[in-house]
Amino acid sequence: MIDESALAEPLLKAFLGNDEMTREKAMQIPALAGAVNEIAETVANVPIKLYKRGEKRVEEVKGDWRVHLLNEDTGDTLDANMMKQALVKDYLLDGDGNIYVDWVGNEIRSLRYVQSNHISYAPNTDVIFKEYVVLVQGKRYFPEQFARVLRNTRDGMKGLGIVEENSKILSVSYNSLKYEEGLVKTGGNKKGFVKSAKNLTQEAIDKLKAAWRKLYSNNTENVIILNNGLEFQEASNTSVEMQLNENKQTNAKEIRTILGIPDNIETDQGDKTFIKYCVNTFLGAFMVALNKSLLLEKEKEEYFFAADTYELTKGDADKRFGAYREAIETGWMQVDEVREKENMEPLGLDFIKLGLQDVLYDPKTKTVYTPNTNQSNKIGGEIKGRELKSERTEIEKKSS
Repeated sequence: MIDESALAEPLLKAFLGNDEMTREKAMQIPALAGAVNEIAETVANVPIKLYKRGEKRVEEVKGDWRVHLLNEDTGDTLDANMMKQALVKDYLLDGDGNIYVDWVGNEIRSLRYVQSNHISYAPNTDVIFKEYVVLVQGKRYFPEQFARVLRNTRDGMKGLGIVEENSKILSVSYNSLKYEEGLVKTGGNKKGFVKSAKNLTQEAIDKLKAAWRKLYSNNTENVIILNNGLEFQEASNTSVEMQLNENKQTNAKEIRTILGIPDNIETDQGDKTFIKYCVNTFLGAFMVALNKSLLLEKEKEEYFFAADTYELTKGDADKRFGAYREAIETGWMQVDEVREKENMEPLGLDFIKLGLQDVLYDPKTKTVYTPNTNQSNKIGGEIKGRELKSERTEIEKKSS
């Protein structure tokens, strides 16, 4: 007779296992892969611009090569969109995203994405004055040579990704997926073991194994005859008994919660929450990294990089044009500024509406024009027509 206690330990190990959760395993979970890709693709479509602080206003710096590297051609095998997607995925899954900044003198030649699993660190032992060097394939680099985005870091050197931070829930989801795969392969048959009241010969054991293998590998073989003294003992529950579908939905919701993705993402409020907590959170950290690594020391007081999140509203025409209308009517934007954002040719209309839909202001000449009365008033002066009339009257009085 087979000793059940001898079977207990290997069976327990087989069912529970101790597999380490890895990035590759985690990305096989549909809920996680879909959420991470959703965030990465959204971030990658947001253009990055360079601005300069002036005495009275902030102006966009156009034509700077660094902006081209960040939005178009990085000089690497990955273009800007691919680079930002890879960076976001490394940030979320591994805890740190890395871009090598290829400085040549005072100019940046290229931006080169480096996979997080190719990077290691050599820190000093001082817990206050912390320093470290970056090791890539055995070669030493200074941290300043990289634009680095770290998630949940405590030392400024290494971040903590969700694969490590949330390994338990990811392991549950991954093993549920493996269990489903096993059900499909075995036609839904339960796992278990056979108990025998007497010792079996090796020939009998081999035949029993072969018949059992056919049952689990070929759905056409759907029955096994157990001779007298043999008993099948179940070692697992069915998918119904395990409430597999309900657990999958719960696990998927928890994974989206970890990433900050709302359940109502298809609504206006859900979109705002997604942009605020998923997209802007990363973009804020990314802009800090760019300002630190892509600007010269003499530029850091006046220049800064910023993400143009306006692009996120381009998919909703009603919302976008409603915002334009409000901006024009309240004087925040001019018609040509709107046309520029839509990549349209300007009309040369340098007027700002002040109200009543019939008062126009030219900020260059500081002139207010009222179409209804066909009069032009200059702020700080009189109507031009009245000025001329007053001047003629004064001359006539003197001559008389």
